[in-house]
Amino acid sequence: MKKIILALLLLIGLTTYHTSNAQGCVAIRSTGGFCAAGGEEHIDTISKWQLSTNNRYFRSFRHFVGTDEQKQRQTLGTEVINHQYTLDMALYRLLNPRWSLMIDVPILANSRSSLYEHANLGRFTTHSFGIGDIRLAAYAWVVDPVKMPKANVQVGLGLKLPTGSYNYSDYFHVTDSTKRLGPVDQSVQLGDGGTGITFELNAFYNISRAVGFYGNFYYMANPREVNGTSTARGGTASASAVKNGSDVMSVPDQMMARLGVNVMAGRWAFSAGVRDECLPVNDLVGGSNGFRRPGYIISAEPGVTYVLNKVSLYAFVPVALVRNRTQKRSG
Repeated sequence: MKKIILALLLLIGLTTYHTSNAQGCVAIRSTGGFCAAGGEEHIDTISKWQLSTNNRYFRSFRHFVGTDEQKQRQTLGTEVINHQYTLDMALYRLLNPRWSLMIDVPILANSRSSLYEHANLGRFTTHSFGIGDIRLAAYAWVVDPVKMPKANVQVGLGLKLPTGSYNYSDYFHVTDSTKRLGPVDQSVQLGDGGTGITFELNAFYNISRAVGFYGNFYYMANPREVNGTSTARGGTASASAVKNGSDVMSVPDQMMARLGVNVMAGRWAFSAGVRDECLPVNDLVGGSNGFRRPGYIISAEPGVTYVLNKVSLYAFVPVALVRNRTQKRSG
């Protein structure tokens, strides 16, 4: 019987989420993949541990106001370019076929190049690297998966801890000979500074041994309103930024939903689905002040999985269909 199940997810972010005001950014931070502990393919009353290593790379360089792309930014060469890589290492402890516990530790490597953040002296890059916000969660299948292998729903409840730096700093060019140390942009910070509550639903329904449907829902509520990190890049915030509250960074909620179909062929599983990532304008709990970039991306999400005896390798490549920058914030 399997003792450890190692799942490697290569989630290559070909989708790009873009905003106005030279702010290209990812819609939401990595959610650590999705929990499959105790799922149909993993029904095993002896195994106690599962290790999941999920990788996500994302590049953004296009800008939107609502659903309208600001194509002149690329023509003029003034677009912001973000490169973001996340390695999520999640360890699951299976208490029994229904219940499991999880700890997820993300490691992030980000870079952001722009002109406007460096007094338009040229294109320069800021970076951030380190551990992000660690998440703890407990999961339970509604029905014992051993007794109900055809369809089931899994509920998860967790706590996201503010372990990632939310005021990571790098140098910004002020003049040709002067640099100033200040917090990097919100989109490349390692954490958001909030203690969040996470809720998850994971479900599957197999209509035959070869074809089945899946769904995942993830929501993180961040009660903290702002984290106090300045958006002035080491300088003094403008009077207008102070007045409208965008002089400090917000601690926003985030949401992700997935729905699709799997087709099995031997050790291979081919997936076709839809993915929605959203950073809401208003938080579910607490205030919504401070600087944030709300919006959503709806993507087609093809994927492929290859199952070995103790290892599952899978890759999903979302391709953006709809991008909407739902609110504009200056800063």
